[in-house]
Amino acid sequence: MDTSFSTREQPRLLKELTEFLSIPSISALPAHAEDCRRAANWLIQDLRRLGCPVVDLIEGRGHPVVWAESPPVPGAPTLLIYGHYDVQPVDPVSDWLSPPFEATVRDGKLFARGTADDKGQVFCLLRAYEAIRDAKGRPPLNVHFLFEGEEECGGHVLDDLIAAQPERVKADAALVCDMSYYAPGIPAVYTALRGMCYAEITVRTLQRDLHSGTYGGVAPNAIETLVRLLADLKDENGKINIPKLYKSVIPPSKAELKDWERLPFRKREYLREEVTATALTGLKKYSVFERTWALPTFEIHGIRGGFVGEGAKTVIPATATAKVSLRLVPGLPFAQVAKWLERAARSAAPKHAKVEVTILHGGDPVQVDVDHPAFAVLDAAFEEVAGKRAVRVRAGGSIPIIPRLGAMGAPVLLTGIGLPDDGLHSPNEKLDLKQLWEGINVFGRFMERFAATGR
Repeated sequence: MDTSFSTREQPRLLKELTEFLSIPSISALPAHAEDCRRAANWLIQDLRRLGCPVVDLIEGRGHPVVWAESPPVPGAPTLLIYGHYDVQPVDPVSDWLSPPFEATVRDGKLFARGTADDKGQVFCLLRAYEAIRDAKGRPPLNVHFLFEGEEECGGHVLDDLIAAQPERVKADAALVCDMSYYAPGIPAVYTALRGMCYAEITVRTLQRDLHSGTYGGVAPNAIETLVRLLADLKDENGKINIPKLYKSVIPPSKAELKDWERLPFRKREYLREEVTATALTGLKKYSVFERTWALPTFEIHGIRGGFVGEGAKTVIPATATAKVSLRLVPGLPFAQVAKWLERAARSAAPKHAKVEVTILHGGDPVQVDVDHPAFAVLDAAFEEVAGKRAVRVRAGGSIPIIPRLGAMGAPVLLTGIGLPDDGLHSPNEKLDLKQLWEGINVFGRFMERFAATGR
C-alpha cells in the first residue's frame, strides 16, 4: 500500500471525518431519525466515490442499513467489514468542552460524539481500503461493507436482513473495528464480548400523585418503593440477587486468567484516568479484569418519577421507572436472563406495588475462536506498522450483531484503534489522531496480507 497516504492526505481526511461527525445520528432519539438517514447517505456517497459498483440503502423497521461491494476480484478472498454510523446521546451537554457535533482538535486528539464509537473507526477502515486500491481503483481482494444505524439502540433492521439473507455475511473473514488498544502502544484483539439485557422497571403504588402533607406517612411512595426494589436486586457489595445467575456463568479458563495476570495494569492510573473515581466497587474477591470481562453486571442508568422540575412541588409519586441493564457473560443467554430479571423484580416488590418489567433490547454474549489463520495475518499487520502483535483480551461492552456476523462460519476479528480513555458514551469523547493515522496503515496492510492468503 501507499504508506504515505495517511500523512499526505491528512488535511483532506480530517475535513471529511469532521463532516461525518457533524451529523447528529443519535439512533435512540426519534427526533434524530432524519439525521441517521443523513449519516447513512454520507456513507452511500463515500462508497460510490470509492468506486464500489454495488451500493445499497436497505430499509426496514428502523434506521437503514448501508451495503456495498467492492469491484470483484476473482479468486481472491472476501473480507466483510462491519461498523455502525449511529451514536449515543450527548447528555449532559454542559459537560462538553466543545460542541459534541463540532469536531475539535486539542493536543492531537479529535473531540466529538462518535469519534471512537464508531464513526472514526468506520472512517479508518474506509480510508484503509482507499489506500490499497491500485491506479485504476481496484482492490487486491473482495470487500463487502455492512454498516448499520441501530447498534446503540438495539434495533432490528440488520438482524432482520441477515435472518432473511444469511448469504450477506458469507465471507472468508469479518473485520469489526469498534474496540480499542489495550493501552497506548499495545494493540488488542478480543476473544469475548459481554451480552446485554436492557430493561425498564416500572413501579406503581397509587392511582394518582398525592399531597405529601395530607397523605405523607401512610401513602406508599413509588420512588421509594422502586429504590428499595433496586437495592434488593443488587446489594452494596455488588452481588446481583437474581437466582441462578452466577451458577450459570461459564468461567474463564486457567490459561486465560494467567494471560490476564501478565497484562500491564496500574490500578491507580486506571482509577484516576479511566474510572475517574476515588474507589472501585464490585465483588472484591475478583480481579478488575474478571469483574469487567467475565462476570455479569447490573447497572441503573436513570430513574424518573414524581417532580424533577425547578422549584418545589410536594407530591407523593404514584409511579416511578428505572432504566437498567445486565451485562451478560458466557453461560447467560439474553432470553433466559430477561425472564429471570422479570421474576426477580416482581419477587422483590411489596404486595401493595404493581411492577412491570419491559425488555427494550439485548443480545447474547460472544466468544471468539482466535486460532483461525486470519488472526495471525492481523497480528503481522500490527507488528509491521505498530511494532507489536495484539494481546488477547475480553471486552465488557456489547455488539449485539456479532453472533450473526459469524453465522456462516467466517472468523470475526474484533479489534480497533481506540484507547481506554476515549470516553465512549460520555461527554468529551475523543480519538487520538495518531491512532487514526496508524490505524489506516494497519488495516491497509491487513487487507493486503489477507488478499495474499488466497482461499
